[in-house]
Amino acid sequence: MSSEEEHQFESKGDAGCSKFYPQQAGTIHKGGHIVIKNRACKVVEVSTAKPGKHGHAKCHFVAIDIFNGKKLEDIVPSSHNCDVPYVDRTDYTLMGISDDGFVTLLTENAKTKEDLKLPTDEALCKQIKDGFKEGKELVVSVMSAMGEEQICAVKGISGAK
Repeated sequence: MSSEEEHQFESKGDAGCSKFYPQQAGTIHKGGHIVIKNRACKVVEVSTAKPGKHGHAKCHFVAIDIFNGKKLEDIVPSSHNCDVPYVDRTDYTLMGISDDGFVTLLTENAKTKEDLKLPTDEALCKQIKDGFKEGKELVVSVMSAMGEEQICAVKGISGAK
């Protein structure tokens, strides 16, 4: 290999991290997270059927998609692995709202983040817009999992005018 050769590496932005990890189905409980139909979900109900004459005990999961609120179900043998998403929640200071619904957020390291839209939840959206119009200092919580991000909560900064 000569020293004149240039190497080009394409950055994907995720540093090769996985979006989920395997976990045995029998160890996943209500309130935990699971991937069903390639969607990150919060488990709201788990029931386990006893082993029958044709094999393993089975876990029946009922879960709610954490981004769109849709109910999803899956049945998995309890000894098999399920995918569990890495779910992260980050707080940002709200700096502005554009006419097209995008928000400007201030990160902890004083950079701006401008790639998120207002939430689809009408009550939460109204709460953010009204608070911002009133001049309140607001902090929004952003949930991220499996390459998706969405504003999931808002709170006022205590001591703000």
